[in-house]
Amino acid sequence: MSKAAHPFLDHDFHIRWSQLVPEAVVPDIQEALRLAQEKIDLLSAPFDSDELTFENTLLELEESTELLSAAWGRVGHLDSVRNSDELRAAHNEMLSEVTQFYSRIPLNASLWNRIKAYAITEEALGLEGVRKRFFDETVKDFLRSGAGLPEEKKQRLEEVQSELARITQKFSENVLDSTNAWELVLEDDSRLGGVPETALSVLRGEAAAKGLGSDEAPVYRITLKAPVYFPVLEYADDASLREEIWKGSITVGFSGEFDNTELIWEILKLRHERAEILGKANFADQVLEERMAGSGEAALAFVEDLAERTKPYFKRDIAELDAFRKKHEPEWKGLFEPWDVAYWSEKLRKENYHFDEEEVRPYFAIGNVIEGMFRLTEQVFGFKILEREVVYAKPGETPQGDGVEVWHPEVKFYELHDAESGQHLGSFYADWHPREEKRGGAWMNYLRTGSPELEGRPREPHLGLICGNLTPSSKGKPALLTHREVETIFHEFGHLLHHLLGEVEIKSLNGVKVVWDFVELPSQILENFCWSRTSLDFFAKHYETGEPIPEELFRKMLGARNFQSAMVQMRQLAFGKMDLDLHINHFERPETLTLDEVVWHILDGYVMRLATSPPTMARRFTHLFASATGYAAGYYSYKWAEVLDADAFTRFAGAGVISPEVGREFRDKILSRGNSDDAAKLFRDFMGRDPELNALLERSGLVTA
Repeated sequence: MSKAAHPFLDHDFHIRWSQLVPEAVVPDIQEALRLAQEKIDLLSAPFDSDELTFENTLLELEESTELLSAAWGRVGHLDSVRNSDELRAAHNEMLSEVTQFYSRIPLNASLWNRIKAYAITEEALGLEGVRKRFFDETVKDFLRSGAGLPEEKKQRLEEVQSELARITQKFSENVLDSTNAWELVLEDDSRLGGVPETALSVLRGEAAAKGLGSDEAPVYRITLKAPVYFPVLEYADDASLREEIWKGSITVGFSGEFDNTELIWEILKLRHERAEILGKANFADQVLEERMAGSGEAALAFVEDLAERTKPYFKRDIAELDAFRKKHEPEWKGLFEPWDVAYWSEKLRKENYHFDEEEVRPYFAIGNVIEGMFRLTEQVFGFKILEREVVYAKPGETPQGDGVEVWHPEVKFYELHDAESGQHLGSFYADWHPREEKRGGAWMNYLRTGSPELEGRPREPHLGLICGNLTPSSKGKPALLTHREVETIFHEFGHLLHHLLGEVEIKSLNGVKVVWDFVELPSQILENFCWSRTSLDFFAKHYETGEPIPEELFRKMLGARNFQSAMVQMRQLAFGKMDLDLHINHFERPETLTLDEVVWHILDGYVMRLATSPPTMARRFTHLFASATGYAAGYYSYKWAEVLDADAFTRFAGAGVISPEVGREFRDKILSRGNSDDAAKLFRDFMGRDPELNALLERSGLVTA
């Protein structure tokens, strides 16, 4: 198999992105499927029970799909960052075949018989540690995926999973396409009063990207990329402009050919059917069975309990905002329009705390933030990060010069080495700014899962990536970020460290492959370093002078931290409530209610009453509906993990924040352990006890003094 013939199957650690062209997707993935099927067929052949071993049964099974997973992962990644009609067509052509292949593995009766036969061998009965964990998890995965079902149910399950893959991919495409379908071009800045210069520069940059405007006659282009349009909603004094933008924003997933309403009902129905086939009452129970919450009802009870604790403060926040607007606009009727909430909230924050988020932007130039984050985390967790030279070539062309290839000129590449041994633990790409061919949001992913050094086998480094859609640079200035965007960088880097620092010998138990309601702990732990003076001084430096944030500005920022914290918390809880309730109680389309009416019924008491009821954001909620499972019935895990991270960070805070001792312990007991043990036990190993809720409530200012 030559590299030129099958570039997606190339084994090189440094991926040759220029060769990963759309026309190679179908032949390469078909070849990967053929090779994987050959290995599955060998494992499914008649066997002698006396010859079954951990290596020739479980490890061979794990390794059988490694090449396919890597190749398909590259296709999926390019679909996220370099989307095109050609790539989309090739991806969708292979999606059903790939989905069916993976679905059939646990439904393969011969393969399941081999695992059951191995289970009663002397070796299997004596397994310990990680190997026993892997064996137990494999058996559970097979059973949860339908291994014990009769043949007709297996066949239907396979059909359901294939259809889910197709529909959720279409949902994702609709979100991207409808995001790119709307824009507002302003020939001058007459309607942009109140919008900060940083945001205006971004709008001019969006126009320039389409060849609009000049230095002498600038044009302003507003698109639905979050860092582009949201500052206008937050600061523009022109209410009609805010209304126009808001009405544009709700077209995402909800306009003409891109309307996701029908897809949502189909996805919910198919997920419920899958759960019933697998013997569960609903989809939430099916996916949460092996997570920390344990069941849909337990997760829902967690969300509802936290909401009840938050609601008094939520009502207080709304009342304060109402009173503030009435003071400034006595004629106001008393119900906010959705395009007015962010605008008036920002005005209230300025008045209460004399703090304007724009004041801190100059201290958060993206280069300083990333460099400072690296130096900070190196000190805490015991590694070294080195930036490598990169080179870019358009798809199908040959890169010129030395360097690690990247998929876009803005992408950077880094290596991470252990500080003591110097060993190369892993490498990663970083891609931080929005593009039309790139999906929205921020995320971390892995391209290769490595393994520690074992007898007779050298260490295999990990390979991962982090992506975002942060404020881009503007003419004469670097990208100056909001503090929330800084938190986003730290968040995704926390996920990345969970992957790069994995030390588990079984790859499918390594890194971020943990239960979903534990996976956010490392990411949210790192967000805490964005709020301490000690850690901020590593990366918060004025982009022109290099000076740290002045103490007075830092105190104002800290004072404003919990501004409308109950509203923020209820927003997250509303997402979790909607997610769980749809999958537990509202998975069938009602005869008399629309999707919006169903969601508004679910969220009664969770959301602020508005003069104009917005359509549900479920139609653009890619976390829930852009993949067969994803965060579906698991969005509560952000809040679940906040309980864990607020509690766990008390150890760092108690040791002065920048603590190599606590950091090393967190690395050894959490980051390096992957899914090698029960998540609750890993937390107890680090904290010495079970998690407590009070730390989160205190951090959010949601406790009565």
